[in-house]
Amino acid sequence: MRKLLFVLFLFASLSAQAQDPIFSQFYAAPLQLNPAFAGSGHAPRLGAAYRNQWSGFNNAYRTYAAFYEQSIDRLNSGIGFNLEGDDAGDGILRTTRFSAVYAYRLNITGNLAVKIGVEAGLQQTALDWDRLVFPDQIDPLDGPVITTTEQRPDQLNNTVFDASSGLLLLSDRFWLGLGLKHLNTPRQGFLLVNDNLSGGLPLRYTLHGGTEIIVNRGNKVKPASFISPNFLLVSQGPYKQLNVGAYTALGPVFGGAWYRHTFRNADAAILMLGFRQDMFKIGLSYDITVSSLAARSGGTYELTFGLFFDKGRKRPADLNDCTGMFH
Repeated sequence: MRKLLFVLFLFASLSAQAQDPIFSQFYAAPLQLNPAFAGSGHAPRLGAAYRNQWSGFNNAYRTYAAFYEQSIDRLNSGIGFNLEGDDAGDGILRTTRFSAVYAYRLNITGNLAVKIGVEAGLQQTALDWDRLVFPDQIDPLDGPVITTTEQRPDQLNNTVFDASSGLLLLSDRFWLGLGLKHLNTPRQGFLLVNDNLSGGLPLRYTLHGGTEIIVNRGNKVKPASFISPNFLLVSQGPYKQLNVGAYTALGPVFGGAWYRHTFRNADAAILMLGFRQDMFKIGLSYDITVSSLAARSGGTYELTFGLFFDKGRKRPADLNDCTGMFH
């Protein structure tokens, strides 16, 4: 039965490839949302994230990410590199993405700026065909047998070019952004089992924003304290999700709570807690599934890590001060 679930996960994954994985701690992997975030931090930063979705299904979906980004102040620019990996069906279907990111900042007034970001890279999809068990391989008495009538694809690895872009409006009071991923709708599939795959990976729209309520501005020794209400709206093909909640930082401790809805049903409540000290930052979150899958799927865990270089150097106050949740 466990092997039969692998093939069920495969076909679910092939359908789900119309939707990119989205981290619950989306603030910890900003380049995944919008390339315009490149260079938005006060210092160069390196980050990583790990997500184990639906832990009750034995590694059904695992997602990894790592990124580096920094600003180039003299050019009003930011650059970055983003690496993502997604394993579905206990690794039967693997997707890997690597991209380079560039963002340019245009100052409109002293309190308002627009950042324009572009992203280009490669995406590879790989299928471990030999680990699949199809329905015609299941004998009612003896269990799995060797032969199957399913035809093995000629190509089990597919690498495509992928391009994205984004806009980010920054002020000293709020931020509002729009990310457009897969502008060229690359065809990543090797099994054409639905129209989304045969037509290419659908364009993903990401609308996000928030504000920041300062409690204590902090100093070189003590981090700032603030509350940041924010939202995330993602639409890709027939899939949609809305995250609404707030992030808060009280000195070295930070946390947050969000509610996620898919427009078809309530999906999850997200709780997060973390700690930051000097140049290090670590966060742990747990998605409490509230949909009909709750009884069997288990929750979703995420672990994120950030390393901020030259964090002790205090830069002059600028519009980046309204995006403390990304620092």
